[in-house]
Amino acid sequence: MKTIGWMLTRMIILRFFMILFGICTFFITLDVFTYADDVLAINNGELSSLGRYALLLLPGAASTFMALCVLLSLLLTLIELSYRSETVALWASGIPPLKVLIMLLPLGALLGGIHFLINDQAVTKVAPLLHAWGIGDYGKKQLKIGEQDPIWMRAGNDILRAADSNAKATELENVIIFRRDEAGILIEQIMAKKAALTNGRWELSDVVIYYQKNLLPNRVKTFIYSGSMRPAAAGARSGDPEEMSLNDLEYFIVNSGFGIRPAHVYETWWHKRVSLLLSSILMMALCLPLAVRYRRGGGISLILGIGVAIGFGFFIFDGISLTVGELGIVPPWMAAWTPVLVFAGLAATLMLRAETVS
Repeated sequence: MKTIGWMLTRMIILRFFMILFGICTFFITLDVFTYADDVLAINNGELSSLGRYALLLLPGAASTFMALCVLLSLLLTLIELSYRSETVALWASGIPPLKVLIMLLPLGALLGGIHFLINDQAVTKVAPLLHAWGIGDYGKKQLKIGEQDPIWMRAGNDILRAADSNAKATELENVIIFRRDEAGILIEQIMAKKAALTNGRWELSDVVIYYQKNLLPNRVKTFIYSGSMRPAAAGARSGDPEEMSLNDLEYFIVNSGFGIRPAHVYETWWHKRVSLLLSSILMMALCLPLAVRYRRGGGISLILGIGVAIGFGFFIFDGISLTVGELGIVPPWMAAWTPVLVFAGLAATLMLRAETVS
């Protein structure tokens, strides 16, 4: 049992890294050649900047294609075993697909953990650098990480936005405070050129206060705001949940998204991030039953076609479900976990049918 499990694990790992390397290389090379002129222009024509840009793209590419590579590597392993009629010996020895899946659980857990770490740590670290370069899709987002990076804060129902700040967010410039009632309705808008945190209170300078019901604005030289403002982390000020770590997502959830986006958007991405831990195991569970029906070298193209179709079906369903969750149509946990649960049910059904066949 252990020998068979190690053999399958080794075959899958070898094919996984080969496929992942090939797909990432193709994707990154295409992107580098597309934006080579922009990269060189930003870095004074240094050819080494192309290599740095490629390295910055690597975590995002690996995260995007990792689950697909797990699917393809297992399919290729099953095709090779089927072509050699080795699956016949595997099932005849009393090892059904469910036991094979149990053998591969450590590998699935490892790959799922790596997928999670790449998405949660590596992608979030390189995103600010790519935004700073402003190339391709990152240029379209028009976000600049640096001195002019906007900062968002929250105190109770109040939301604050500042166009600029110092490193510790204790001195702000071009400040707007949106004061809201319990129902979230705007009651006042306070605008100030500068704000400084002193003894736990914000001292605002050159202030204009706008009120509800078209009342005349009030202009004062200084204004004291005593709300305990909590800043959004510098690396997450854009409010883009895809580029936040799990801790950043939790921070935005607790603070109602700092007024950038609704809290349910960040809750959806929090659940989605956790679900990555099970993505590799799910891909394995979906593919393994196919080897039972096509066990004697026949139907190799069907194994590949059906497996890829099921995998892409999951990715499409997952994307639609995530969008529905961001729009607030369904609860965040349902948006993130429904694709996993539905395809886990499909995998269980295929596995049970495979057990009866074997």
